[in-house]
Formats: sequence, structure tokens, C-alpha cells
Amino acid sequence: MKITDIYVLYSKYYLVDTDTRSIRTNTIFFALKGDNFNGNNFAEEALNIGADYSIVDEKKYQTNSKIILVKNVLETLQELANYHRKQLNIPIISLTGSNGKTTTKELINAVLSEKFITSATKGNLNNHIGVPLTLLSMTPKTEIGIVEMGANHQKEIEFLCTICEPDFGYITNFGKAHLEGFGGVKGVIKGKCELYEYLEANNKIAFVNPDDAIQVKKTKKINSTFFNTDNLQFIEINPFVKLIFNSKNIQSNLIGKYNYTNIAAAITIGNYFKVDEKNIKNAIENYAPTNNRSQIIEKESNKILLDAYNANPSSMRAALENFSSIKEDAKVAILGDMFEIGETSLKEHQEITDLATSFDFDEILFVGENFYQSKTKKHQFKNFDALMKYVIKNPFNKQYILIKGSRGMRLERLLEFID
Repeated sequence: MKITDIYVLYSKYYLVDTDTRSIRTNTIFFALKGDNFNGNNFAEEALNIGADYSIVDEKKYQTNSKIILVKNVLETLQELANYHRKQLNIPIISLTGSNGKTTTKELINAVLSEKFITSATKGNLNNHIGVPLTLLSMTPKTEIGIVEMGANHQKEIEFLCTICEPDFGYITNFGKAHLEGFGGVKGVIKGKCELYEYLEANNKIAFVNPDDAIQVKKTKKINSTFFNTDNLQFIEINPFVKLIFNSKNIQSNLIGKYNYTNIAAAITIGNYFKVDEKNIKNAIENYAPTNNRSQIIEKESNKILLDAYNANPSSMRAALENFSSIKEDAKVAILGDMFEIGETSLKEHQEITDLATSFDFDEILFVGENFYQSKTKKHQFKNFDALMKYVIKNPFNKQYILIKGSRGMRLERLLEFID
């Protein structure tokens, strides 16, 4: 079946699903494959629980007229998304970067939704499957699309750009993330700048932070809109970011000076699309982080800064520097391993260990096989269970606690053992 014919079926309801555990009525089920599963096995089940059609790529699963056989399900999903993007004919803003992508995306969405009907990446569905699903979640009612693009190797951003064809692009920063896949920091810069290459080749627009020398250098040949530093001013963090925009004080619910840049990006983009200044202020002040991203959690006797969604050397350094600047009497840092760093992993963990111990924290707890090998006189735990047992035997009391680590460490589990 041609992609135009599949599009006719899709455009009846603008619904696609890839997981039978969350099938919606009238959806089209795409039977994706993974290392440990074959979605083709669930084609009939998807129809039985509400899907209108299932798309498979193995003939033996085409058991009735509602099951459509294609050469490759994933490629068909991507092709359908790109075809739909062309039919939408709306501005698409794409963003990538080493840190802060999801928070920035959510801030941009919050600001733009004050004026427009927007559709943005859900959570961090930002890869070769997530980007198509994001595009296919947009309907003819959508006025602006916001697409987060993640990558851990070269040419991935380039490929995602061919699917979503962005009109605008923003790179949050270039840091020490996914060093193993990119082959070092230079590789990170090269990989992320594939977005700039697309924008330049297609005469599109980049949003640029003038304080980021790499952004400024890499966008010289691109039509760019810079943050207006004349009407944006950072005030303080204690612990939340406070700033001034066009003489208006804005009190955010975000911690860390690094989040000032994320806010500035959202304000710049909102300003570009002529969102009213009062509405921009309202959107920023009402946005609150979720999903273990810089959340402040008040317990009975302790306050927790939970930043356990992800970690790399750049974000870890920023989190520690911010935590050290917060005015609290008693502070504890609990730091978990950083993943996907590659052959420099032990070196990077040692540098973070040295940085953390240079601050005047009451206590520092390191957990994970990499931090366990660092040289330090502070507490080290090889795994989560060992850390958990220590926390239970040595309960915190009236402490301000930073919890930071890579997603795979799942350090948010500690919340159960802290009062």
C-alpha cells in the first residue's frame, strides 16, 4: 500500500499507536520490532481492542483486510510522519543539545500555548521513533509544532531533520553528554550542529544564545534571532531563578542559573511569535518541573532537590555549583554514576568527585561502580542497595539534599527512605 493510501486512513482520526497496552479507539497500530519483541505478534490483538488497522512487515501476520503489509514498519512510520508534516504546513521548531532539552521544550510550549494551539514532544520521545510519533500527534488544528530531537551518535540529528523539516532550530548547549557514541566533545559539537547544517541548507532560522561562543560561531551563515540581552536580565537564584524581562520581574519555579538560559530561550521565541509580554510572564511563572527534573520535594524533616532524570559531566558540574550557591545551613549531596561516557568514564567521575568534595557540604554520598572507583575519603557505595541500607541506618534530619544521577541509577527510589 502506498503512503498516500495509508495517510487517507490515518487522516480520519489522526491517531497512531505502537503499544497494545495503551491502544486508543480508531487508531492505526504500527507493529514495531525491538531486540526482545516483535510487534507483528500483536497485530490482531490491537484490532480486537480498538485499533482500526494494524501495519505489519511479515506476511504471515496479514490475516485479514484490516492488517496492512508493508516492507518495513518503522520506515513506513517515519515516511508517514514526514508526509503528514508536509500536509500540516505549519511552523515547526526543533531543538536539541546536551542538557536542558526537555525543560526548554516545555517552557517554549508553555509560552507559545498562551497564544497558539501547540503540539510538542511528550516527555522525551525524541529519537527515530519518538520524533515521528510527535509529528503524527499533530492535527490540522495545530498551529505550531515543537519537536525535541535527541542523539547519541553522528548523523542522527541530520536524519531527524529530514523527517520533521524544521523551520526554526535551537541548540541548548554543547556539553559532555553521550561522549561514547559521539567520540568526544568535538563529536558532540559536530553531531548537534547537524541541526544548523539543515537550517543553513534550507534557509531557515536559528535562535541563538549570544553568550554561547560555539552557537555564535556556528550560526554565522544562518539567518539567526539572538536573545535580546537588553531586555533580559538575570537577577538571582535562591533557590529559584528570578529575572527581569522588559522591566517585568519574573519569579520562576526552576532552580539553577543554567535554567535562566532555558527561560531566556522560551522568552526569545515567544517574543519572536509576538506572544503578549504579560502572557509570557504568566507562562514562565506557572511552569513547574516534573519527572525527577530539578524538583524540590518537601518531606517532614528534610528538603530534597531531586534531579535524577539524567546526568553527564556537564550537567553534574552545573548541579553541584548551583547547589553550593543555595543558602541553606545543612546540605547533603547524593551522586550516582554517569553513563555513556566511554573510555574517559573513570577520569570524568574522578573530576566530579574532586569538584563535589571541594564544596563545603555536610556529607557526600557517591553510588555506582564508577564512583566507587574514585579516590575520595567520602562515603562510597557500589550499588543502590548498599546506599539504601546506609540511608536507613543513618537517617537525615533537617537537611537539604541534592539527588543527582543518570536515569539508569533510578535514584528517585531514595525518596521512600527519606523522611
